[in-house]
Amino acid sequence: MARNTGFSSHYVSCAGRSIHYTEWGAQHQDTVIAWHGLARTGRDMDELAQHLSQRYRVICPDTVGRGLSQWSPLPEQEYCLAFYARIAAELFDRLGIEKAHWVGTSMGGAIGTVCASGLLMADMKQRIQSLTLNDNAPELAAAAIDRIRVYAGSPPAFDTVPELEAFFRHVYKPFGTLSAAQWRRLTETSTRRLPDGRVTPHYDPAMVQQFIQHPDDYLIWEHFDAITVPVLCLRGADSDLVLPETTREMMGRGPGAAGLLRVVEIGGCGHAPALNVPDQWEHVTAFIDGVNIAA
Repeated sequence: MARNTGFSSHYVSCAGRSIHYTEWGAQHQDTVIAWHGLARTGRDMDELAQHLSQRYRVICPDTVGRGLSQWSPLPEQEYCLAFYARIAAELFDRLGIEKAHWVGTSMGGAIGTVCASGLLMADMKQRIQSLTLNDNAPELAAAAIDRIRVYAGSPPAFDTVPELEAFFRHVYKPFGTLSAAQWRRLTETSTRRLPDGRVTPHYDPAMVQQFIQHPDDYLIWEHFDAITVPVLCLRGADSDLVLPETTREMMGRGPGAAGLLRVVEIGGCGHAPALNVPDQWEHVTAFIDGVNIAA
């Protein structure tokens, strides 16, 4: 089958907010939701989405307050997993998605966990066919959360885009090996210009209200324990966010105890693997294909 190299850009209203998403492989029926991490955008999923779009329809949203999606006028209330999950549920409805596989990096994995558990929205439990957690777990290391909160809550500003790219190359070094072209695209798809003409990362700094107003938002063992679909956890071998002892505990609880969880360590990466190279794509593709075959 010919490789799909293009995507389309769309906007839809979910939970009263304008949400931007890209769509790949629109001709396919089977769907994958690919959801980005905390301070990133849906464009981080471009390489994975292009690969998956050979067989799947792939939807890559920008979370409210990130990328081209609307910033929340109620940051203390809406920048939290419960509201993100509500947006996800309405996105399914707006796009006519009955069921989908979920691939989530970091925060995107936590949103998928909350959706797949069905504890907040019972119908979503039946709509998530599988869950891929890219360096995400139901409990995250406190020191790493503090580190992320500090850099994400006070995004720097630079006079030029190349200076911002240098910042991204430093702070996202744990993503693994990116080509020069991939670093440039990462930068250009997550840059906004301030009124004074400088450039800064393309997200609402108030999104860190999640950690202030909802300090235990990422402690979601209750949701993980309720999951009954297959789960793939990709852990960056050098991750300081998802600790080895946490993945060991996952193996004995919820889908782990039911034999539905597989944990794979990705070498040369910390938090989080960029899902930008073939061996990482193949972990995800083989897992989703296997779930489909088993079904």
